[in-house]
Amino acid sequence: MGTGKRGLIATAVAVVCAVTVLAAPGTAFANPTPSPTPSAGQTLAPAKDLEAVRKKLDKLYRAAARATDEYNAADEKADKQSTQVVELAKKIVKGQEKLRKLKDRAGAAAAAQYRGGGLPPEAHLVLSDDPQDFLDGAGRVREGHHATKGLLGELTRTQEDLEQYAKDASAQLKKLEAGRKAKAAAQKKIEKQIAQAEKLESALQKEEQERLAELETEAANKAQTAWLDSGILNEINGKASEQGKKAVKYATAQIGKPYQWGAEGPRTYDCSGLTSQAWISAGRGIPRTSQEQWKQLRHIDVQDMRPGDLIIYFGDASHVAMYIGDGAIVHAPRPGRTVTIAGAGSMPILGVVRPDAGTGPN
Repeated sequence: MGTGKRGLIATAVAVVCAVTVLAAPGTAFANPTPSPTPSAGQTLAPAKDLEAVRKKLDKLYRAAARATDEYNAADEKADKQSTQVVELAKKIVKGQEKLRKLKDRAGAAAAAQYRGGGLPPEAHLVLSDDPQDFLDGAGRVREGHHATKGLLGELTRTQEDLEQYAKDASAQLKKLEAGRKAKAAAQKKIEKQIAQAEKLESALQKEEQERLAELETEAANKAQTAWLDSGILNEINGKASEQGKKAVKYATAQIGKPYQWGAEGPRTYDCSGLTSQAWISAGRGIPRTSQEQWKQLRHIDVQDMRPGDLIIYFGDASHVAMYIGDGAIVHAPRPGRTVTIAGAGSMPILGVVRPDAGTGPN
């Protein structure tokens, strides 16, 4: 937020007497605790226990993904509300300046009457002995009445406008504060889930961590194989649009960059940060979160998808990836991972949306 923007918000706050702290500092995660060195005679966990750990980690990271969507939604809403507060602050500043000028004009009119002996124009008119002066004066009195009436009306309207701007600014500031609290609550959820996952992983020996990674790969491959065995790939033959090609080019260029919740690049991304920025680069702004992408973008049958379309995963729409063709996706998986290519069927598909065709779901 720039200096001018802060100054305008400060003006609005001063008018409505509502000074609040509107932003919470971000919190960086500490590195996971190093893996303990196995002592002599220490045995590895059975495969079934590691599978339970894998499922537990998946559950924790999915919960973190849901919280990340909440955080991103609150952040996006706060940006919009902040912009509205700034616009109201500008209106308040302009209204105050207009009111000052109108009051100066009213004061000048009162001073002119005082210099005329305190008598209203009608009195001077009656006292005139010259018929032509009388007629000319009558015209000026009528004009003066209209001008005074107009000035008073404009003063009243300007004061009413300022009062309404102040009320609107106060309401927006309250919403902004509520959004800040929602954002902070979502951040706590994310930190809690990731901390638990990191603690769980760090308790494993190196060999167990390696085996756990293998189990994750095996689970993804199994799901992808089942998806391909359905014959779905034989039906998917759509070609990317020009915008879709640009979006795919952007997304695949980010491969290898770390996942970070709430990030939109250029160094780190979360899942929807990657897809939204890819489409912005292609000239199409889309919703920031995976859940809003699912709600607002046009729904496409899986067999009709083409490169550049977005695949929404899990029943709660907590993850999103970009289809790049040949049954593959590019996505930012989760904390501790990097942007990578994976099988489109490696996770439960909720549905597919198309950013460059229509503005709403079918």
